[in-house]
Amino acid sequence: MAAGRVRACAVSDDNECQEEKRAKWDNKLQYVLSCTGFAVGLGNVWRFPYLCQTYGGGIAAMLTSFQQGLFYNTILAWTLWYFFHSFEEPLPWKNCPLNNNQTAFVKECEQSTSVDYFWYRETLNISPDMNMNGSGLQWWIVLCLIAAWLILYICILRGIESFGKVIYFTAIFPYLVLLILLVQGLTLPGAIDGLIYLITPELTVLNQPRVWLDAATQIFFSLSLGYGGLIAFSSYNSVKNDCEVDAVTVAVINSFTSIFASIPIFSILGFKATMAYWDCLDKNILLITNEFDIQDGNITKENYDGWLNDLNATHSDRILFLNLKNCDLQNLLKQGASGTGLVFIAFTEAIVRMPVPQLWAILFFFMLFSLGLSSMFGNIEGILTPLLDLKVFPKCVPKEMIAAVICLVSFLIALIFTTASGNYWLAIFDKYASAFPLLIIAFFELIGIIYIYGINRFCDDLEFMTGRRPNLYWHMTWRFISPLLLFAIFVAFVAIEEQHQLSYGAWNPNYVDFPKKEEKEYTGWVIFVCVFLVTFPTVFIPLTALHQLIRSKFGVCYQGNPTIEL
Repeated sequence: MAAGRVRACAVSDDNECQEEKRAKWDNKLQYVLSCTGFAVGLGNVWRFPYLCQTYGGGIAAMLTSFQQGLFYNTILAWTLWYFFHSFEEPLPWKNCPLNNNQTAFVKECEQSTSVDYFWYRETLNISPDMNMNGSGLQWWIVLCLIAAWLILYICILRGIESFGKVIYFTAIFPYLVLLILLVQGLTLPGAIDGLIYLITPELTVLNQPRVWLDAATQIFFSLSLGYGGLIAFSSYNSVKNDCEVDAVTVAVINSFTSIFASIPIFSILGFKATMAYWDCLDKNILLITNEFDIQDGNITKENYDGWLNDLNATHSDRILFLNLKNCDLQNLLKQGASGTGLVFIAFTEAIVRMPVPQLWAILFFFMLFSLGLSSMFGNIEGILTPLLDLKVFPKCVPKEMIAAVICLVSFLIALIFTTASGNYWLAIFDKYASAFPLLIIAFFELIGIIYIYGINRFCDDLEFMTGRRPNLYWHMTWRFISPLLLFAIFVAFVAIEEQHQLSYGAWNPNYVDFPKKEEKEYTGWVIFVCVFLVTFPTVFIPLTALHQLIRSKFGVCYQGNPTIEL
């Protein structure tokens, strides 16, 4: 294993070991910020709050990191697009277009909302079916995607030697923005309602298997486990490094960030729900006032329920004819959104109602870009470091060229997300190229270290590095608790997925219940792609094991003394 080999090199005078010189972090803070920036990402901002609202190794890891990188940088491209428009006055997602000659699009905007219209039509130009690509690549998204990959390449040009400097900004700046949003959010009307909803538990859902599955997978997404980036970052530390303290520190910071980020987000979502609730009341009040010739101002938001009850008792038929909307603040608070829906729809709806909306839009989307960028450092490093350590490329090929090839290949594959059906494909990559493979990779990493390499040898390595031996808690966790939990989550994931037909929500203006999304089933070839995304990274685990077994059986040994083995 890697730790044992590094220890051997550390105490050896072997020339080959001395020649293996790796880059090092400038200081411990740089390393912790890099791990924090990789772990603390978009999932802390949009997935953890959504779950609160809803419920009150090796080549395999490298490929999973590659697939996740495609997902993250596409989000960066969309964020750049919104960031560019955040400087406009008024914000383009505030109102429906007035000079659009295509009446079908105007009707689509009026039937939904201006924010939905800008996201689905102006940004994505989304197709009503994932089998339809419309006009091909959306050039504005392609340009943003190019810009996102260029910015990323400049930052990771020389690995930790370059992005190690940038991480000081990308890891710290989001906390500053969250603090500013927190102060602003708590001053908005309805903020308290949002926070009360956040801290009020829904105990009845705890008996649902899906709740525990989502909670477990959230930890993987949140801590970025199984992607290989954390291992790559750690490989640039000195051998005598207290990795136990590092692991606990990053985990605590990550959990704190999830909770801290939820406070300004829920305060602003509470403001959004309150504004929608007041709008609903105003429309009902206007209908009642006109119907019964009541003087303006007599019916207010405060006495609306009293007026409605009195009129229902005396003129129930006329009230029924008005077809008043059911204005319920709690139902509006429950209308959650995850991922892109939270960021580009729900949150932008709240931003346009805030004072000086351009300022908050600029801060928010720049914060998202910083979060995504720092996460991408870990994803790319999880690919670049193994390629360098395994000497896949000749020594004459510079690191900058390898990084350029990774970015170029990633960009070309990510072009599928810039088509009219790209948002549907992004959802497939997010669900099937990450969650399921991560469970498998983490399980076999744990089994490989504890039961094949041996927990005693592993503890010897940790004692050599930290100066102390892991206590009983770590032994029980590594030996029994973690493997059993991972296996249980894996079984639950499969069982839940098999209970329903694979489907997706399509944005179809011709759907009878529009603006609700039309539920459509995946076709056979799309299901094949989903299966391929799950199996492609994980199939290398048994293939690599078989390869090593054959090498050992036939007496084929590694030449030289490499410092890192996978």
